[in-house]
Amino acid sequence: MIRYILKRLLLIPLTLFGILLINFVLIQCAPGGPVERIMLRMDTTTATMSRMAGGQGDAAGYGVSSKYQGAQGVKEELVAQLNQRFGFDKPVHERFLGMLKQYLVFDLGKSFYRDIRVIDLIKEKMPVSISLGLWGTLLIYLVAIPLGIYKARKAGSFADTLSSWALIVGYAIPAFLLAIFLILIFAGGAYFSWFPLRGLVSDNWETLTLWGRVKDYFWHMALPVTSLVVGGFAALTFLTKNSFLEEMKKNYVLTARAKGLTEKQVLYRHVFRNAMLIIIAGFPAALIGLLFAGSVLIEVIFSLDGLGLLGYESVLNRDYPVIFGTLYIFTLLGLVLNLISDLTYHLIDPRIDFERKKI
Repeated sequence: MIRYILKRLLLIPLTLFGILLINFVLIQCAPGGPVERIMLRMDTTTATMSRMAGGQGDAAGYGVSSKYQGAQGVKEELVAQLNQRFGFDKPVHERFLGMLKQYLVFDLGKSFYRDIRVIDLIKEKMPVSISLGLWGTLLIYLVAIPLGIYKARKAGSFADTLSSWALIVGYAIPAFLLAIFLILIFAGGAYFSWFPLRGLVSDNWETLTLWGRVKDYFWHMALPVTSLVVGGFAALTFLTKNSFLEEMKKNYVLTARAKGLTEKQVLYRHVFRNAMLIIIAGFPAALIGLLFAGSVLIEVIFSLDGLGLLGYESVLNRDYPVIFGTLYIFTLLGLVLNLISDLTYHLIDPRIDFERKKI
């Protein structure tokens, strides 16, 4: 198993290099950039001031156009200064290699628009995303796995059918729509004011006791986490149910029953370990999905300033250091979680030996 771990660890840098290279090339091909956005804002501001002063903002001067003024021969010196400031005066390959050298020592650079390092920016936003992703994933697994086992035991019954319809309805409701509904009902929108509308903690957080802080934290997390997880119950529940049903049809289950074991003993001593393998395999993907991809709208609706919102804003603003810095951290975390998932396979069932298979 040690050889397999070492091979996977050696593959991580190569995978990171490939992902960063592909995205770097795509960014170079994408229209627009930070210099263009700054010049366009300057054009817009100047045109507005011109109209306020009684001018017409002609197209040859300060009208808003699809090209920045530097491209029209205006303020070329300013454009050159901006290119130098952002490092665009260097060749593309030098910028890419320089970025890789920085990333080797976890120096992710500085944001173009904020006077703060990218790594500090990620640390600042991380608590919100960790809160949503971690509690959301744990809640999904704590509910979906027991429910899936129950549905497998009661397959075809009225309870199984009713719960299936409930799960399908929950899966069909978008997370952002459920969030709005929960706000209307429980956060002072129309009926009750049981939960706060925004933020991760209350304004008086610093004055609360330890137990008060714990209650306040989960009080703020209740509605955002509920909005995220309701749609996630269905997939894992049905996966658990089908996995258990498949295992219960195998010969070793018939043998265990023939030996006189009870259904509970058969289920939890024999079926559980084999059926849970495929479920464990999906844990990293579920965690990464909730942690980084599924919470952008939820963060916006509940005014939670996390990594999802940070990534979305950085793409809109062409804040390249933040884009590549977050991509680097997310990819590295995803690769490590996938390795942990494989190791968990081996811990649950020692018969699985990845060293016997070619990677």
